[in-house]
Amino acid sequence: MPPGIYCPVEFWSKEANRNIQVDFLLPTGIYLNLLVPCSATLSTIKKAVWHHAQYEPLFHMLSDPDSYVFTCINQTAEQQELEDEQRRLCDVQPFLPVLRLVAREGDRVKKLINSQISLLIGKGLHEFDSSGDPEVNDFRAKIHQFCAERAAQRQQLSWRAWMEYSFPVQLEPLAGSPERKNSLRIPNKNIFVNVKFESGGESFTFHISPKELPMTLMSYAVKKQATVFRHQRINSPEDYTLQVNGKCEYLYGNYPLYQFQYIHDCLHHGLLPHLTMVHSSSIMALWEEQANGIAHSPKSVARPPPIPKKKPTSASLWSFDQPYYIDLVQGSKVNADERMKLVVQAGLYHGNEMLCKMVSSSEVSVCSEPVWGQRLEFEINVCDLPRMARLCLALYAVVEKAKKARSTKKKSKKADCPIAWVNVMLFDYKDQLKTGECSLPMWSSFPDEKGELLNPMGTVQTNPNTESAAALVIHFPSLSAYPVYYPSLEQILEQGRNGPCPRSVPEDPEEKQQLREILERRSHAELYEHEKDLLWKMRYQIRDHYPGALAKLLVVTKWNKHEDVAQMVHLLQSWRELPVLNALELLDFNFPDRCVSSFTVNSLKKLTDVELLQYLLQLVQVLKYESYLDCDLTKFLLDRALSNRKIGHFLFWHLRSEMHVPSVAIKFGLILEAYCRGSPYHMKALMKQSEALSKMKALNDIVKLSSQKISKLQTKEYMHACMRQETYMEALSNIQSPLNPHIILSKVSVELCTFMDSKMKPLWIVFSNKNMGGSNMGLIFKNGDDLRQDMLTLQMIHLMDILWKKEGLDLRMTPYGCLSTGDKMGLIEAVMDSDTIANIQLNKSNMAATAAFNKDALLNWLKSKNPGDALDRAIEEFTLSCAGYCVATYVLGIGDRHSDNIMIRENGQLFHIDFGHFLGNFKTKFGINRERVPFILTYDFVHVVQQGKTNNSEKFERFRDYCERAYMILRSHGLLFLHLFALMKAAGLPELSCSKDIQYLKDSLALGKTDEEARKHFQLKFNEALRESWKTKVNWLAHNVSKDNRQ
Repeated sequence: MPPGIYCPVEFWSKEANRNIQVDFLLPTGIYLNLLVPCSATLSTIKKAVWHHAQYEPLFHMLSDPDSYVFTCINQTAEQQELEDEQRRLCDVQPFLPVLRLVAREGDRVKKLINSQISLLIGKGLHEFDSSGDPEVNDFRAKIHQFCAERAAQRQQLSWRAWMEYSFPVQLEPLAGSPERKNSLRIPNKNIFVNVKFESGGESFTFHISPKELPMTLMSYAVKKQATVFRHQRINSPEDYTLQVNGKCEYLYGNYPLYQFQYIHDCLHHGLLPHLTMVHSSSIMALWEEQANGIAHSPKSVARPPPIPKKKPTSASLWSFDQPYYIDLVQGSKVNADERMKLVVQAGLYHGNEMLCKMVSSSEVSVCSEPVWGQRLEFEINVCDLPRMARLCLALYAVVEKAKKARSTKKKSKKADCPIAWVNVMLFDYKDQLKTGECSLPMWSSFPDEKGELLNPMGTVQTNPNTESAAALVIHFPSLSAYPVYYPSLEQILEQGRNGPCPRSVPEDPEEKQQLREILERRSHAELYEHEKDLLWKMRYQIRDHYPGALAKLLVVTKWNKHEDVAQMVHLLQSWRELPVLNALELLDFNFPDRCVSSFTVNSLKKLTDVELLQYLLQLVQVLKYESYLDCDLTKFLLDRALSNRKIGHFLFWHLRSEMHVPSVAIKFGLILEAYCRGSPYHMKALMKQSEALSKMKALNDIVKLSSQKISKLQTKEYMHACMRQETYMEALSNIQSPLNPHIILSKVSVELCTFMDSKMKPLWIVFSNKNMGGSNMGLIFKNGDDLRQDMLTLQMIHLMDILWKKEGLDLRMTPYGCLSTGDKMGLIEAVMDSDTIANIQLNKSNMAATAAFNKDALLNWLKSKNPGDALDRAIEEFTLSCAGYCVATYVLGIGDRHSDNIMIRENGQLFHIDFGHFLGNFKTKFGINRERVPFILTYDFVHVVQQGKTNNSEKFERFRDYCERAYMILRSHGLLFLHLFALMKAAGLPELSCSKDIQYLKDSLALGKTDEEARKHFQLKFNEALRESWKTKVNWLAHNVSKDNRQ
């Protein structure tokens, strides 16, 4: 057979409309070479192969075409079975144009769904099947059973309950208490709402109170329809639901009309709401339609419970009081300078707490396979090992002692050269203390500022790249002839009950006062030893009177003493459920104990779906801290995702976006697989989104290559030509937006699509929703930029907006959508009808040099977009949003602010974009901080706030008051922001990696000060921003001169 041509990904992206010569190898050994269209589906290609095969020898030996499946070598050099025959050849993207037909084996439906899941999650399920890891196998069996049960329960839902799952209502946050001014500004008079029936006919406009429920509006609609069309029988409004035109968004439930986001936005912008009456039969049809195109696993018969195995004789951990040790055997694939010596450092940790002193091996000469053969003994008894103890190892090289002696002490410290690290749990997932030999492929070390070699916060997953990773071989001790298990919960509680009880000691008033002072202390300084002892002594009083201080008590618990651990676990059983704020703090890596985790997750179960979505980004990151696959947090997130599709949608993308990270690929892949099996209906929508993203990536790659060779105009024309191909048009039509699943992107408007000039050439893609009654929607696709920091910043701005609205303060924020979908890849919502301040200033000025100093430019632009009475409203929108972003950017320490990343909408709303620097990590030039002001407040902004009048101090004071109120509201929720940022340390963002970064938040929110001190602190910053605004002008001048923004 002649060798096939090499077909890289770029080939398939460009050649989707061409024909290609493909070699086919039949099961009979016959070889065919056919010209087939790249855009043909595999089922079409199979028919063509069968047509030609009938004229070849041995055709009679072939079975029915359905008995065979194509296989190919894919782009990752693996053989792949192509079960889904609706896929096009250009989407399969074989490495070579060679397809082999082989006989099908096993259950076709099962293989098809496995193939669809593998494609969707970016990891072949065969990798899980062949791992041979009993923990993976047990977790899959357990979680699949759970998900299958949830899927079966959903089959029994009524159409209304299915709607609640598929299309949860979108509500505006209500002010927390009636005495506060309600931000929703309920109109006193009736509002107009346009309603049409999906079955056709004319639409009706109703005059209705905004306090009425959707059911009332629907009853008006069915009565009106019966009257106009003279129906004998009036339909029941109970059989209908209201859909927002052009969106997968519905209005139902016992909420007043004004509380629905869509109605609220229409009222705010003076627009007429347009709704459609959808019959329950259409909802059921939609349900059925979503089920089509997805293979369903055959209904699994519930397995009888396994026959309990006779537990082999085992020993309890608590019966061993000798010191714990490991044997360090040898290393392999070590690469270091031969003039150095190799050392292994070992430490036992519980969370971030070191359980005993670190120990180091002897020095051995550098070679590829160094041998130690040395016992490393720790100063902790076996019985005192906590259940979640982990062994942390670091391999490093040091300069030989002779050389060290001649160098200074400071230099000798620098001579330590970290090579690799690895962590491993002391107990397996079944609570058994590990024994025997173990090879640990390690992760490469990167020296940090603190110079610490061990990485206790790192994963306990070993490096899957076993071929090139350095590895250590260790031997866990065999302490007994029988397996050694950590005691059961019952045994722990019994030990805790029998421990000394400090409650019998009479309370000391002085100690009570000391306790109160310690727990109410504003500063977060570490406690002294005598303070720790006092907290432990008064733990029952903390439980009864200060339950929110559980985190402080857990920090002082001696986790290297099993008696104390038992008492803490016993005390936890009677601890009252915590508020969500305190529970979030306990998700941190410092609190790994399983009983604490279980208690924490139980406290989170009260989160509403809306609240859970607000914190989902952090909860997914916390999964990285979990040492075992089967944990309470995983089950909690899956349970909620399978009960609300919007939660499922974002859980899927938060997990999917990190599947390229080797340390989490197995864990996240298994959770994704479980979600897909529990929600097969959702899979179809997710597969469509995934296909659209892969087409955007291919398009972006084409644009990047072309823009290096031809002009922007030619590249844009080439981009449009690619997009008009059938495969692209089909992939980019009728997609649920990954940014918001309630929005349908119905048809791509090729002529309006373009790309930006920045290095990574982001795509600007516009979708038209006019045929569905909606407006144009824009997406920005980025490939090559890490969007996780932008995503976190926008999440915080959205949270601030909610907190302000709950206090009756609507600052007209624009927390646009942003979602990371893969390795340095993702989507940003394009805010339509908006422009940058740079463009507005430049277009109103003749020279870039003077543009930054043209104070009338913004006001004149707003006047041109908002003629007549609309201008006052636009200035109010500007004033409110400017106050919100001044406070948000100051609190979050957002840097790199210039006139190209501050934008204004035509209705007056100001907003910021591009959050590459935060938490005070500002840009410097020649070692000098370029951003000298606390936040951006230029005289242009003040000029707009004051309506162009220099003496309009009343408007300016109102603006200042908005800023102060907004700041004090955020400050009252300071701990929430601290906890959420602390949990994001697991994400590995460069500007959020240590306590110093979070200290910025404590300082900006003045959390160590009283309310009055904090208010004065903010007033000083406000005045400083105003006073120093000329410096901002100089920065903007430099920016405008270096980059002419006119297109």
